[in-house]
Amino acid sequence: MTLEIEQKFRVADRTALREKLVAAGARFSPPVSQADTYFGHPARDFAATDEALRIRSVGAENFITYKGPKQQHAVKTRREVELPLASSAAAAEQFAELLTLLGFRAVETVRKRREEGSLAWQGRTVNVALDTVDRLGEFCEIELCVDDAETAAAQQLVLSLAAHLGLEDIERRSYLGMILANEA
Repeated sequence: MTLEIEQKFRVADRTALREKLVAAGARFSPPVSQADTYFGHPARDFAATDEALRIRSVGAENFITYKGPKQQHAVKTRREVELPLASSAAAAEQFAELLTLLGFRAVETVRKRREEGSLAWQGRTVNVALDTVDRLGEFCEIELCVDDAETAAAQQLVLSLAAHLGLEDIERRSYLGMILANEA
């Protein structure tokens, strides 16, 4: 089973952090706008079970993603399954309609500007993302996807890179969780 090992940090100075990442060898793709529409399950409370289901749209590209419950670790660790959908705004709308007809309900759409990068760190390729999230601000995510047996080593690697970059303001909540908490 593949697990997502991820830690999110609030960022005070995005430009300085990006410079540190580039100095460490990070290579970035051009920034993209992402819209993540999250859905509630018709028979269980995803907030209580710590799961998530979303449709992510990046330009014309669309993906359906399920995130399983977070495991009890210092670094967020969870199962993630992501599948591509047809490309076009209409395809995302049709899939959202299908979910609604099946009893799911749209909860919230999280909009962000994301700059994705990767770098070699301690013999592994690590994914990083610099996010500007509407209504929330600036964040950095450090992520690896690994097999179950590599979990502990991947968690230490994420923490090591974060320490090297001077990232200390850990944010354990999802962007969705933060937005919903701000609206409560």
